[in-house]
Amino acid sequence: MLIAGLMFPALFVLILLGLPIAFSLVIVAVGAGLGAFGPVAFNQLYGSFYSASTNFILSAIPMFILMGALLERSGIAERLFRVMNLWLSRLPGGLALATIAMGAIFAAAAGVVGAVEVMIGMMAIPAMQRARYGNPLIAGTICAGGSLGTMIPPSVIAVMYASLAQMSVGKLLAGMMLPGLLMVGLFLAYIFIHGLVYPARPEPGEEAETPVSLGEKLWLTVTVMLPVVLLIVAVLGSILAGVASPTEAAAVGAAGALALCILNGRFSVEMLRSSLAITVRISAMILLIVAAGTMFMGAFAANGGARLIRDVIDGAGLGTTGMIVFFLAVVFILGFVLDWTANVLICVPLFTPFIRSAGVDPVWFATLVIIVIQTGYLTPPMASSIFYLKSIAPPGMTYGQMCRGVLPFIVLQVLTLALVASFPALSTWLPERIVGF
Repeated sequence: MLIAGLMFPALFVLILLGLPIAFSLVIVAVGAGLGAFGPVAFNQLYGSFYSASTNFILSAIPMFILMGALLERSGIAERLFRVMNLWLSRLPGGLALATIAMGAIFAAAAGVVGAVEVMIGMMAIPAMQRARYGNPLIAGTICAGGSLGTMIPPSVIAVMYASLAQMSVGKLLAGMMLPGLLMVGLFLAYIFIHGLVYPARPEPGEEAETPVSLGEKLWLTVTVMLPVVLLIVAVLGSILAGVASPTEAAAVGAAGALALCILNGRFSVEMLRSSLAITVRISAMILLIVAAGTMFMGAFAANGGARLIRDVIDGAGLGTTGMIVFFLAVVFILGFVLDWTANVLICVPLFTPFIRSAGVDPVWFATLVIIVIQTGYLTPPMASSIFYLKSIAPPGMTYGQMCRGVLPFIVLQVLTLALVASFPALSTWLPERIVGF
């Protein structure tokens, strides 16, 4: 068990030295594998690598990424933001409400955090600054809206989690729906109350927009919202109904996103080439980490890793509740060092056997883990969402303002976690009634 105990410190040292996560995982796995198997370690590690590379469920990930890349270029985002503004701009905090609402819709359509955040940020920042919203609120709203790609199904993280935990993708996606909607509702309520207390004062001339009739609003809503809603229903509905596998549903989503590009006059060979290029780049990164993580966990198990974790839990006198809290704390702390891919890869195979043996509902626990991962996106100093925003933020928006802006949303995410933990039916009721009908 000594080698197993040294694997994680060695991994963190390599990552902090600047080595890519996938290579760090492979190096540690090879070293630990040699300690467990001797010269035949490479045969054992190759088997782990091959099994991860041929996992059918994981083949949905490239299609979901391609769907998000195509939607980003389809022109739907700009039109959707305009529709949201038409309906919400006169409410307190209207532009921020529109930003969160668009983040939720595009999270359901794309499921990729970085793409959603950058897309809504580039449209929302100029509009919110012209309306004299404070930079902390702008930053917090965009980071929170972009992070919804984690919780709102279909989610790439959920597909990967379900594959590693050997559980139904449809049940996990259904289990995330109510907590995801609860989180969106809390975000909207906070922004509305903030708008009442601290109303924005637009620059002269900003409120003098051309009035739009109710009929035109309804027409724009139908023509813009309907294609996106149909795309979401086609992808998510087919998975929940048991009609299509996640891979098949993701392929339908990618085809639908391509059709939207064509219908909006945005299709070109260069656009398709760039969408495919970013899909290949992100998919290769994720799947290489998956394969390397599978090797790492195989070597960890071979060196007595499961027994080590059991000894730690028993030695600490943790019951079932204490064990769950301990596991969630580990996921949160690892989020400061690892990205979500490596975090899920390491934690899910490690924790799942203990969760199942304790009789804990796997959908409920998975929902808690995914909420914690999303909270890690926003939590400074290593907040991925802040880094995404920093890449598109104007010079006047400082890192300190971004950190202050995300704090209220972190509190709301922790509140969501507490509610789901206290009322497991929030994540277990829906899967029992709609998956597979």
